[in-house]
Amino acid sequence: MPELDSVRGIAILMVLFYHGFASRYGTAGMSGLPKFLVSLTGPGWTGVNLFFALSGFLITGILLDSKEETSYYRRFYFRRALRILPAYYALLLLLLAGGTYVANGDSVSWKFLGLSTLYLANVTVFFGVPMQFGVLWSLAVEEHFYLVWPVIVRNLSRSAVCVSASLIAVAATIARVVASRLGFDCFGHYTWLVADGLAFGALLAAFVRGRMGTRKGLLLISLATVVMALALVGIDAPFRRPLFGGALHVTALNLLCTGAVSLTLFVGTGSWRLLMHQKALRFFGDISYGLYLVHLVLFNVFDNLWRRLLPGMPSFKGHFEAMLLRFVVAGSAAVLVATISRWYFEEPFLRLKDRLDSTSKRGTQPSQGRDPVGSGPSDVSCADGVYQ
Repeated sequence: MPELDSVRGIAILMVLFYHGFASRYGTAGMSGLPKFLVSLTGPGWTGVNLFFALSGFLITGILLDSKEETSYYRRFYFRRALRILPAYYALLLLLLAGGTYVANGDSVSWKFLGLSTLYLANVTVFFGVPMQFGVLWSLAVEEHFYLVWPVIVRNLSRSAVCVSASLIAVAATIARVVASRLGFDCFGHYTWLVADGLAFGALLAAFVRGRMGTRKGLLLISLATVVMALALVGIDAPFRRPLFGGALHVTALNLLCTGAVSLTLFVGTGSWRLLMHQKALRFFGDISYGLYLVHLVLFNVFDNLWRRLLPGMPSFKGHFEAMLLRFVVAGSAAVLVATISRWYFEEPFLRLKDRLDSTSKRGTQPSQGRDPVGSGPSDVSCADGVYQ
């Protein structure tokens, strides 16, 4: 499904531009065109929401299509481990060895790294440890999804999976509302506050394997998500301050991201497919996992070297030219490192997945159904996780 590689490319570029410009320095002290350009990168954080919707869709599709196989759990978890663990633990070693150069301020503590090793980076506060490297929180959420969701899909019918995903989405929304009412941050990184993004993607995967698995169905799903998102935002519209603390806005955002995935499948399987089969976007989609892991490291390294080697130079805040230089140098370095990682570090592990497929085909007979959206034979390897 090359159109979904393009979605990954869009999502990672959103995150890259966000951390390259708006995230750390904002628009303070700017005006005119520079302020406008930096402001455009502000919503880039929503690229993570797009990743979640895409991950929920792809992983649930893999699980539904393979749920009758005898090697269901072994095959899924072995493939996931080969895909995500090598680069992830390489990053943790880099954070451990890099000291203050790879972090924003103080070096990353061994306590944070220890919890991150167990994919608890998004709940370190419960252990009295601050979250010191932001990008790891979403990977923790992903891993929690991998641990729980395969059991649910294996033991329930497709319709029951739809119900389960819907209940999770509702529960996450309610959790954000409750958190807001109690005075907590409803935009936090805890799994129970963001699970609806994955759940909506999972719901889409279940839908397209039923009656909605047509191009018309994909278009209807896309339109329905827009209508529901507008309705949720409209509930808060009459109030000067959001009635539910913005919790419904997050739900609306996750619905729109799921609708974007559905619309991408609709466009990517029709006469306008070339719009979503762009080589540049597919390239960034292909390296998106490594780029997501490493880009903040390179931005931090550049910031630290700038301060230490060029103390007389202006700070990035309020200086668009300096910010642009930072983005070009550090961003390009991140792309280069991610590309090398993808093809010379991650690829050998990915080849082991192909060996596993060959072994599985000799031992069991996997389903050979057509993909419900008409994009070709079902192939787990073409839809293998969010950051591939």
